[in-house]
Amino acid sequence: MSHRPPAVRFGYGTNGLTDLRLDDALALLADLGYDGVGLTLDHMHLDPLAPDLPARTAHVARRLDALGLGVTVETGARYVLDPRRKHGPSLLDADPDGRAARVRLLLRAVRVAADLGAHAVHCFSGITPADTSDETAWKRLASSLTLVLEAAAAARVPLAVEPEPGHLLATLDDFHTLRGLLGDPDPRHLGLTLDLGHCQCLEPASPADCVRAAAPWLHHVQIEDMRRGVHEHLPFGDGEIDFPPVLAALAEVTAAGYPGLTVVELPRHSHAGPELARSSLAFLHHHSAPREAPAC
Repeated sequence: MSHRPPAVRFGYGTNGLTDLRLDDALALLADLGYDGVGLTLDHMHLDPLAPDLPARTAHVARRLDALGLGVTVETGARYVLDPRRKHGPSLLDADPDGRAARVRLLLRAVRVAADLGAHAVHCFSGITPADTSDETAWKRLASSLTLVLEAAAAARVPLAVEPEPGHLLATLDDFHTLRGLLGDPDPRHLGLTLDLGHCQCLEPASPADCVRAAAPWLHHVQIEDMRRGVHEHLPFGDGEIDFPPVLAALAEVTAAGYPGLTVVELPRHSHAGPELARSSLAFLHHHSAPREAPAC
């Protein structure tokens, strides 16, 4: 009898379901057949700054367990720290108090991720401020992440840094620059969130080849459609990505031991979230490589 390889585990990001209560969003994803969720800590769901965070986290943990959903904790909420500045303050801010506020948020995210049994906790660098040299920005990023990385390692929750178009850390090469500045940490502690649309947007290699290149450091995957040179998250079929090779590459790294999720990332489509969650999973299953039937 032949053995089936482990399947790619698909999730959906709560930043694309912001019109739903979190309990309702989780129930929807479980009912549709998702394996997990990319949980963005934000005011409309699991607010990291509201009182009684441990009790609210415990409720979410019970809910995830009851529904059989895995989870990765994401920290890309647009205005969770500053209602007037998107993604501000960042780890690159000139103001040390601003950088410290972002570090505190990430430390809370590590604790939440540990309490949820999450696969990883995600973060990104931020945009280099005006009148700031790249050298200074990289020093700020490495210094800011040192404490977060220590906390994540102690909690046994991998830190998964996402290359983000327009940010200081924008590419896979930039991730390796950060690794060098941090002393080449163990890949079990510092790794990647790989957004496949971002690969289509700006990486020289194809998204499928990016998956294979990132495999030793891979802790979280985000997936959506996108066009070359345009950072706009699109529903599947609206962009330029050739998905069967990408899904085959994801199947390869999953078979090789990647335990995390591949999460649909449509943060600008919450108005159609439930329907897009349904159609996205159908698309991914349709374009995944067929499995061999077990031998009789």
